[in-house]
Amino acid sequence: MTKNIHFLFKTRITSFIFVLLLSFYSTNNIAQCAGQDNSYTVCDIPNASSQSINLFSLLLGTPVPGGTWNDDDLSGGLNTTTGILNAQVIIQSGIYNYTYTVTGVPGCTDFQSTVTVTVGGYSGAPTNFATVCSSTGSYNLFQVFNSSSALLPQSFGTWFNVTTNTPVNSNNINATALGVGTYQFRYTIAAIGTCVQQVSNATVTIIRAPESGAPTNLLLCDSDNLSFPTNFDLNNLLIGEDAGGKWVEISGTTEITTTSDHNVNIQNIYNTFGVGSYSFIYTVNGNSPCDPKSSTVRIIIERRLDFTGSTFIVNSDICENQIATATYSATITQGVQPIPNGQYNITYQVSGPNGSTNTIIASFNSGICNFSIPQTFFQQVGSYNVTITNVSSVSSQGACTNIINIPTDVLNVTEKPNIDNATLVIDPICQNQSAVVEMSNMANLPDGNYQITYNLSGSNTVGSQTIVIAVVGGLSNFSIPSNLIPNAGNTNISITNIINLTTGCLNTVSNTKVFVVKPIPNVTTLVVSANDVCQNQPVSVTISGLGTLTNVIIDYNLSGANTTPTTQTISLIVANGTSSFTIPQAQLLNLGLTNISISYITNSGNSCGAPISNLSDGFRINPIPVAPTASNRSFCKNDNATVANLLPSGSQYSWFNSATSSTPLSNTTTLISGNYYVSETNPTTGCTSTRTMIAVTINEVQTPILNANGQNFCGLDKPTLQQLSSNTNASTTLVWFDAAANGNQLPNTTLLQEGETYFGFDFSSTTNCFSTNGLAVTVSLTNCINAITQYDFFIPDGFSPNGDGVNDTFTIPKIKFLFPNYSLEIYNRYGNLMFKGDINAPQWDGKSTESINLIDGIAPNGVYFYVINFNKDNKSPQQGRLYLNR
Repeated sequence: MTKNIHFLFKTRITSFIFVLLLSFYSTNNIAQCAGQDNSYTVCDIPNASSQSINLFSLLLGTPVPGGTWNDDDLSGGLNTTTGILNAQVIIQSGIYNYTYTVTGVPGCTDFQSTVTVTVGGYSGAPTNFATVCSSTGSYNLFQVFNSSSALLPQSFGTWFNVTTNTPVNSNNINATALGVGTYQFRYTIAAIGTCVQQVSNATVTIIRAPESGAPTNLLLCDSDNLSFPTNFDLNNLLIGEDAGGKWVEISGTTEITTTSDHNVNIQNIYNTFGVGSYSFIYTVNGNSPCDPKSSTVRIIIERRLDFTGSTFIVNSDICENQIATATYSATITQGVQPIPNGQYNITYQVSGPNGSTNTIIASFNSGICNFSIPQTFFQQVGSYNVTITNVSSVSSQGACTNIINIPTDVLNVTEKPNIDNATLVIDPICQNQSAVVEMSNMANLPDGNYQITYNLSGSNTVGSQTIVIAVVGGLSNFSIPSNLIPNAGNTNISITNIINLTTGCLNTVSNTKVFVVKPIPNVTTLVVSANDVCQNQPVSVTISGLGTLTNVIIDYNLSGANTTPTTQTISLIVANGTSSFTIPQAQLLNLGLTNISISYITNSGNSCGAPISNLSDGFRINPIPVAPTASNRSFCKNDNATVANLLPSGSQYSWFNSATSSTPLSNTTTLISGNYYVSETNPTTGCTSTRTMIAVTINEVQTPILNANGQNFCGLDKPTLQQLSSNTNASTTLVWFDAAANGNQLPNTTLLQEGETYFGFDFSSTTNCFSTNGLAVTVSLTNCINAITQYDFFIPDGFSPNGDGVNDTFTIPKIKFLFPNYSLEIYNRYGNLMFKGDINAPQWDGKSTESINLIDGIAPNGVYFYVINFNKDNKSPQQGRLYLNR
């Protein structure tokens, strides 16, 4: 029927197109070779003539035979080979076009003609009545037509229920809905063209169908200590059934033994066959055309499923960026009770924004059930509880309340970690230090461990470094190893990737920060030096090679004879690349070789330091000599004692005039009374002892003073030095010398000589010192008052200058004392002057001192004459003679 409807529809469309074409071409343009257009109407469809309509004969003009026909509107009634139209096979009344085409005819320019045929309606020839069972839900009214008739009614007419006075919207009726009874129906084909409307009537009787009853199932659960009925009436499972039917079983339980038996032993069924579905059929015969009616009831004994001890896993947690493509699988594994193989309804509930309850069919196989969960449940970041709320066999009728003790599993859709907006803080660091990256503003990251990837650029370049960080409360930190940032300057860190190590979620990020790597001091040029010192002296240490540094802090240690228990730190000012400092005395208590090692240096300007290896110098702390032994000293002033006179003496000793003087006295320094200090210096080490003090006393004896005229004596009294001492203020006898310096000491009994100068020094027996200066006394022996009367004045009358030591010279005794200004002249007998004498030349040795021509100036034996001029007290000269005898 549907196929006929489609055909009719196509036919109408084709007719419409044909009419349009026909109106387009002018009749005057139809070519004579195909004839001319014509129209034709067929109203009496059942007539045998309507089966064979020759369309060629219907063409006007003089068509040329041998052309071809075309069923333009697809009516389905044209034999295109013969041109014969069978109107009875056209299933719908209507107007149809058929085109005749001639080709290959010379001079034929218009080669087509159309015959338009109007096909009238035919409503069919129905039987007197039709019988339908009330159980028929859909009955086709066309079935009431005489199926023996060769001509069936056309389609697409209209049906009308005359009995109920309601139209029938389709060709089918619902006998069940109409109910038992007899109904009149009318089928109408509308008029078309000159063909009138066609109407056919039909009677349909609806016969009551037999009722085998509405079956229900008996649901029983196989639970602990269950007891089933032993004489159960199967009729209890039917509602509204006709009596007189028969029960048969199809499950092989052999509980139905006769055609009238309707009781079964359910306990026996369970004991024999166990759980299962056991079917029984109740059949009631019906009147024609109704078939027998059967109802099947089931006794269903089901097993209660117990999932205690089972496990439930939903795979797998995903990351945010996998939401669109992720798939999820779930696995239930049986617990203590084995779960039979087979298909089961699995009901699960998913929490969350898109969560809901869903039931799917999945299979248990060997205690394991796998099924998938749609991704639509997990479309947002979050944690989703997936809970199994029920598991039942597909065949289960719900007899048992299963124990669904399946733990809930949590599926996490984790937000992809993002630290694009994290705040990075990196304090400036020094070369060879690790840079600490403080990370904050990461509240979007759950606490846990993450792996990040970063690159360095700028002064230090390195790629794809990974490190694990721990995030707590949106905070974290990590270190950039010092070996990755060896160069000073600005370095940029770029974090490019982050992975949540708990969830495995990763993300590409972009977070950068510039930090400063400060330069450390260059230690390759450093030199340290320390000189040997003496005990208790400070040790000065010089560090050079510091370049342009201005302020530094150094760490040092002492080893050897002196050690520092901990590293010592000191701040220094640098000038021209050099600095120095003094090791505290408290660190240098022991003698011997000590080594100073500089272990670290810090640039105070940027607080950056560098370790130093093999930068050391050794110095020796030498012992201080023992203070020299020295005693107080006393000197006489006229000793003119100098430092050289002090003891001890030698090049290793230095004398000072004060305890604090730094300049030693030279050996030529004249001593004065006071304190002097001596130290000893080791010529090898240069170490100087402490100073020993001595007291120096310069004893001075005052120069004696000569009493007035104390130098005048009378030589005739034979005065001595003792008497000269008596003429001074000295309390003791003076010591006399014949010279002021380096003279010979003269005994105090020495007779004074006229005109001689004597040097007398006072002498202290206490200090054994002479007076500083000597008393110079030129003695005069001429102070002889009344000498002439007091003393016997004698002039010798001869002498014998023969060298025998006796009377070898002519000398006038006492004259020099009595007449110190005298003069003596000696003449020979010829009046020649032989000798002139005075106090300074008082003795004539017999030789001529004048220009007398004598052999060797020796005066011969004989008489000679003298003249004495006294030159005192107006005393007249005295003349006389003397005899020279050799």
